[in-house]
Amino acid sequence: MFDLAAYLAKFDPRLLAEPEGRRILTRLDPLLFALTYLPHHLRGPETGNQITFSEFHVELAEHAKRYVRPIGGEPGQLRDAYVAPRGVGKSTWLFTILPLWLAAHGHRSFLAAFANSATQAMDHLMTFKRELESNRLLRRDFPELCTPARRPSGVTVSDSQSMYIARSDFVFVARGIDSANLGMKIGTRRPDHLILDDIEGTEGNYTETQKKHRLATLLSGILPLNVYASVTMAGTVAIPGAIIDDIAAKQRGEDYPDWVDDEGFTPRYYPAIVTDPETGEERSLWPEKWTLAYLLSVRHTRQFQSQMMNNPMAADSAFWTGEDFTHRSDLPITHQLLTIDPAVTTKEKSDFTALAVIGATAKGSRRQCVVRDAWQVKIPPGEKLRARVLVILEQFPDIAGVVVETNQGGDTWLAILHGLPVPVRTVHQDEPKEVRAGSLLAKYQRGRVVHEKRIPVLEAQMVRFPLGHDDLVDAVGTGVQVFLKDDKKPQRAAGRSRDYA
Repeated sequence: MFDLAAYLAKFDPRLLAEPEGRRILTRLDPLLFALTYLPHHLRGPETGNQITFSEFHVELAEHAKRYVRPIGGEPGQLRDAYVAPRGVGKSTWLFTILPLWLAAHGHRSFLAAFANSATQAMDHLMTFKRELESNRLLRRDFPELCTPARRPSGVTVSDSQSMYIARSDFVFVARGIDSANLGMKIGTRRPDHLILDDIEGTEGNYTETQKKHRLATLLSGILPLNVYASVTMAGTVAIPGAIIDDIAAKQRGEDYPDWVDDEGFTPRYYPAIVTDPETGEERSLWPEKWTLAYLLSVRHTRQFQSQMMNNPMAADSAFWTGEDFTHRSDLPITHQLLTIDPAVTTKEKSDFTALAVIGATAKGSRRQCVVRDAWQVKIPPGEKLRARVLVILEQFPDIAGVVVETNQGGDTWLAILHGLPVPVRTVHQDEPKEVRAGSLLAKYQRGRVVHEKRIPVLEAQMVRFPLGHDDLVDAVGTGVQVFLKDDKKPQRAAGRSRDYA
């Protein structure tokens, strides 16, 4: 726990009483800067109007000290991504406290900040500018920053809802993530610090398609604004497989997309309930705001798991919740197959083609299925689908066969998947989706089906079932149905009678 009194005791109060002393002491210490110039942002009714810090705040300020050095060297060297609970103060620190510290001491001269919407970004900039206009101590010690730059005519150079240019030549631009960002510069200057705060919004208003577009904007539009700029990203996981979840997966030691490493992001994860790795004891991340008793009392809710623990798997659902998924990579797999739930078109609103690799342990009363991996893709029915299947068969050489659901397209899929090195069988499902999903869920809950690793796209689809796409649910259900004989045996195509089980 951070000892505020001991921290403040290190500084001579006589120095903090004078402008020059304040400037000297706060130049290399963003935490002291916040306490000196912005204490009203550090207290609130939730903490009894007392100033307290969680380890998130303390470590964020410590990491920010690296921004004292001018940018340069190798591209992408200073990129941090913070995954933390809602209400912990991410926006206050990212959009107000740290920008003011960077600007006041000249550590950065051009900040570009992005939020989920333009309105949200402009609101943050307004808070920043309000401090410049009304904070008497800040105005006394840093007058050049707090005064807008003016043209010879007396008109401000830029003091708008989305941009501020100070007489000190400091620039702060705030935009929504979907704004046109390419080529942002003023004269020959480009941003030297980028802020990305909650760029994915909330769970109910965010989809996988939006994630794809936002990621493209981030990688192709925002980060290239200046590849040498320092970058601070913060957010709460909106959906499994979201941008911030991709980064959190690295911190959790799970599989994660290549772009996280390619872009040099360092993940920093802060759950509301922190577990000591040695003793297993639990504590609150910020006990002055959230007592452990309170956190434990709401731990079971979907909102807590999603908003406070950044675990979007937990859901109040008639089907899967986060607790239904077990991840094991130690089971001895003796049989393996690839299941396909194909789509007949690739239109924007059509179903995906789902593919899943399902393994199984040796036969017996407690045989278990292992979902090794799963994908949903927009591939037209034809050679591209066949090529994708061949890639998977090469990746998993122990696959003994392919099972295709033929509710759409019939046995056409046998012709499409011609010449594969393993047999192909077809399955026609007659039972309603909800009945099949319920049967599959029961096997998950009895421990008969586990995942070899976390598979965000599959687990997200299961949590949301029966809403949204369900192609992966069908593909996995078909594979499990083949191996666990207590379900009806799938039909087989003529001449394709090899038993994969």
